[in-house]
Parts: sequence; C-alpha cells; structure tokens
Amino acid sequence: MEVVREHKPGNAMRKVLLVINCVILSIGNCGCPLLMRLYFIRGGKRVWFSSWLQTCGWPIILFPIACAYMHRSRTQPTSENKLFFMKPPLFIATAVIGTLTGLDDYFYAYGVARLPVSTSCLIIASQLAFTAGFAFLLVKQKFTSYSINAVFLLTVGAGVLALHTRSDRPANESNREYVLGFLMTLAASALYGFILPLVELMYKKANQEISYALVMEIQMVMCLFATGFCTVGMLVNNDFKGIPKEAREFELGETKYYVVVIWTAIVSQCFFLGVIGVIFCASSLLSGIIIALLLPVTEILAVIFYKENFQPEKGVALALSLWGFISYFYGEIKQIKKRKPAPETEMPSVPNTLESV
Repeated sequence: MEVVREHKPGNAMRKVLLVINCVILSIGNCGCPLLMRLYFIRGGKRVWFSSWLQTCGWPIILFPIACAYMHRSRTQPTSENKLFFMKPPLFIATAVIGTLTGLDDYFYAYGVARLPVSTSCLIIASQLAFTAGFAFLLVKQKFTSYSINAVFLLTVGAGVLALHTRSDRPANESNREYVLGFLMTLAASALYGFILPLVELMYKKANQEISYALVMEIQMVMCLFATGFCTVGMLVNNDFKGIPKEAREFELGETKYYVVVIWTAIVSQCFFLGVIGVIFCASSLLSGIIIALLLPVTEILAVIFYKENFQPEKGVALALSLWGFISYFYGEIKQIKKRKPAPETEMPSVPNTLESV
C-alpha cells in the first residue's frame, strides 16, 4: 500500500484544533464514566446496553461533516467537493478498528458496572503504559527518560490498586464479581491502548490524504461498526425488550432514565471525537497522556457526586499518577527549551515533540 503522510493544517490552525479537541476529550473523558456509573447505581443492569450507548450517538457526527461540506462548497469547485472522502481500503481498516472498539466498550462497561468510578479510573490510567508500548511497536514512537518514568509510575499506581481489591467492594457484590470487574477494566485499558496507536498507524499508511474532515468520517464509521457489534450483543441478551421495564423501575424515574441514557450517548461521542482529533493533531501517545491527566478530575467528581470512599491505596495510586504526569510534561518542556529555534523559524509545539518519526 502506498504510504501518504496525513495532511495536517498549519502550525497555528493545528494548535487551535488541538485545544478544541482537548476540551472535547475532557468533557467526554470525565462525563462518560460518571453518567455510566449513575445508570448502574440507580437500577440499570444491562452491560451490553451501556456499551452500546458509548457509540450509538454516531449520527451526531453527520452535522459537522455536513457543515464542512457546505463550507467547502463555497471555497472549492463543485467537481472537487465531496460529502465523503473515505476510500474502500481506509473504510475496511476503520471498520476493523471500530469492531475492536465495540469489544473494548463492553469490557469497559462491565468494569464500570462492578467498580466505583474512582477505582475504575485509576485502573484505566494503566492505559498509558499500553499505549506507550504499542506506539513504540507500531509507529516507532520516540521516548525520553521522563516519558519512560511517567509510564512506569502510572503502571505501579495501577498495581497498588490490584493489591487492595477488597477495600472498596460495593455492598451486595461478591468478591468474584469485583475481581472480574477489575480484570475486565484492565482488559479494556490494554485493548484501547492498542487501538490508539493503531489509529495513528492507519493515518500513516492510508493511501489518501488525511484531512480533519476525513478524521470525522473515520470517527463516524468506527462508532457505526462498534454500535453494530454491541447491537448483536443486545439482541442476544434481549436488552431491547427489557429497556422499557428497566426505565419504569429506575430509581430516579422513567423520564430521568432516558435523560441519563441520551446524555451518555452524547458525551461519549465527545470522548471518541476528541481522541481521534488529538491523534490527528499530535500523536496517540499525547492522546493517552491527556486521558490519564484527566484522572484527578474524574476522581474528585466521583467523590463529590457519589460519596465514594477514598482509601489510602487510592491516594498512593493517585500520587504516583500525578508524579508521572509531572515527569512527562517536565521532560517535554526541557525538550522544547533544548531546541531553542531561531525567532524566524516555526516554533515547535508540544504536539510536534510527540509525533512519531
């Protein structure tokens, strides 16, 4: 297959896109687990349905795609303007990654159903180690001593939780279910750590120019196939028939049940669109770093809204995670200062230092 580097916008526009996608990713990364946990603690029991909600909002992406098309129609000749740019090889690759995303959604939803938000988020922090490892293997990501230290500290932090799995087990839940939830969350972390560099590799190996408009198409197709995968699980589990009854028995009321469901679908799209947007503007490793960096925010929100306990081992894991974040970004700042470009040259940004060679 012909290798074509992705067409990235200019430095200024790329920074703007990166900031926008970081904000979108922050909303999705913090809001999605809180809404999913609310569904389960207030009476929701359907794991396949919860995993389905993470990607079923894909039609929302049609709106920005249509806006981009209308903008191009004013600035480009009609013969060069298309609503969809994706070619068959890229479509197939995106469909495969989307199916893997559907499996990851199930693993993650199963973990959220069994674990407190604070615990599941700390386990998900180990995703950075998996992302770093697969980024090195798939896209030849370069590492510094600071980034290696960050990955090590985050991995140790997750290990601390693994040694104290009984301390925050929810009431009326067996130890077996709790441990299984822990393992499923760890599996979700590992699989998504593989998916992020895989998306970056797909960008690099595509035999067509990768624009931000095409990135939105990729997001839509990935979520479409992930939704299809989870839909099969729902059909086998008879979830569609049980949803009306579950809504009537929801502790917050039937109306709020559907409000929670709809907002879970919307906020989840923010997460996925933000992830692939950051990969497009920078790298898969930066995307993993931002996901891990939002850990303290989600931790605090879970303690505030759900009154979750915060045992000493969680504090240790959180401290190790923050130490890892600081180490990583300190290393990036040192790399930028070390280069000291001339004033007339283009200033490198943090995303540039994270791009693979």
